[in-house]
Amino acid sequence: MNKIKFYCVTNKKINFIDKKNYFFGWVGRGVAPNSYIRCNENNDIYHKEKYYSELTFHYWFWKNQLQKEKNETWIGFCQKRRYWVKNYKENKINKKNINDFLLSKIDDQENIESVICSSINTCGVNKMKLIKRGWKNIILNPMILFKNKHQNIELHFDMHHGHGNLQKAIKLVDKNDRKEFLNYVKKNTKFNPNIMFISKKKIIDKWFKVLFEWLNRCEKEFGFKNLKGYDQTRLYAYLAERYLSFWFKKYTKYKEYPWIFIDV
Repeated sequence: MNKIKFYCVTNKKINFIDKKNYFFGWVGRGVAPNSYIRCNENNDIYHKEKYYSELTFHYWFWKNQLQKEKNETWIGFCQKRRYWVKNYKENKINKKNINDFLLSKIDDQENIESVICSSINTCGVNKMKLIKRGWKNIILNPMILFKNKHQNIELHFDMHHGHGNLQKAIKLVDKNDRKEFLNYVKKNTKFNPNIMFISKKKIIDKWFKVLFEWLNRCEKEFGFKNLKGYDQTRLYAYLAERYLSFWFKKYTKYKEYPWIFIDV
């Protein structure tokens, strides 16, 4: 069993986690608590925080902290409302007892290279919501209204983060992934959410390099000033979320672990 070193990204002080292997990265506009890691110095993209969300800290970590980590250390990322747990017990985990359920170690006998969040479904959407937010997709494929298998990742993204934006972004993905990633979002009705993962230094470096190079190209396509509203302002974070789901499955021996939502 190897203990995991967790970095939790937050814009609020977290006072219910008491584990020594948790470190808190601050992305808020307010004053960070003294013990929290600030990501607005050295090599950083803090000016993009409004659009990149927790990726602001991920970038800082990659450029300033990752090289200091040991190769054999398991490193995990979570966020202020979402945490890795050993087992999921719906409605039984809360702020008072969460420390009893938090994932803390990786069993080497599992022979894995990464951990990603247990998946969520994109299908089974209310038909009225489908018509209201997905009408452009329905015109192209009316079967969306009747067959769950057509309510895929691409449709879900189009409905919530701008019709066609995911396809535009995928055209900018590295050639080695482009065709497969497009096929992935069209064929699948589940993805692994939250931009959370656990892995080791070598894989983390590869992931961040591919991710941020892609997002930099996406900035030339989408920019910032036209990204408005909750669904589109954090477009780059939502793109990263879908790509993570694909990338870790393609390039690593992965396992899905449960996670819990804690309202703060």
